[in-house]
Amino acid sequence: MQVPTPPQYPKGKPKCGELERWSRKAGVGLLVGLDEAGRGPLAGPVVAAAVALPSPCPIRGLNDSKLIDEPTREKLFDRIVERALAFGISAAEPAEIDQINILQASLTAMARAWQQVIDQLPDLTEAHVLVDGKMRAKLPDTIIQHPVVKGDARSYNIAAASILAKVTRDRRMVAYHEDYPDYGFNQHKGYPTPMHRAAIAKHGPCPIHRRSFNLPTQMSLL
Repeated sequence: MQVPTPPQYPKGKPKCGELERWSRKAGVGLLVGLDEAGRGPLAGPVVAAAVALPSPCPIRGLNDSKLIDEPTREKLFDRIVERALAFGISAAEPAEIDQINILQASLTAMARAWQQVIDQLPDLTEAHVLVDGKMRAKLPDTIIQHPVVKGDARSYNIAAASILAKVTRDRRMVAYHEDYPDYGFNQHKGYPTPMHRAAIAKHGPCPIHRRSFNLPTQMSLL
């Protein structure tokens, strides 16, 4: 039997929910969305989430987490947790990122989040998995998964996963600021801003910095 595949990235502006509409027309049924937050930072974990929402989607305002302001993301986080059929959140810490690289760590964290969903609702092993981006997550070969470019702007399920991942990671980085106040993690969340790079060059890396990344040194200040 031929497996239905989602439409390719559309011309013009994507619209969140178009992949759920495709799934209903194609008779695919329930979906599980996967996304991550934190591939680009110099410090902290990469966090992945998996979400299976009811159909039709019971949450208004879902979209790519990067297009939503922080207060709205926080509200949506609570609604997703309350109304999802199942969800999972997992992280790959800096040591794991340094060991297997950031891409593999991201895909591994996605797989762990997906497994949490399956542990909650085993019937979802039959669901198609939508993965944000061009890569497939490290799931069993029997699982049907579709990498979707700009998926967090095209799918409610991926958008919900992106919000869970983003909010969870931001909260962790704010908490890390209490342990390492010299770096400003509460402001830049570990991303390579000029402020963050200057702090690393001045103080050196702290335990949550990713040693496999190109970190500034004191020579950067000369």
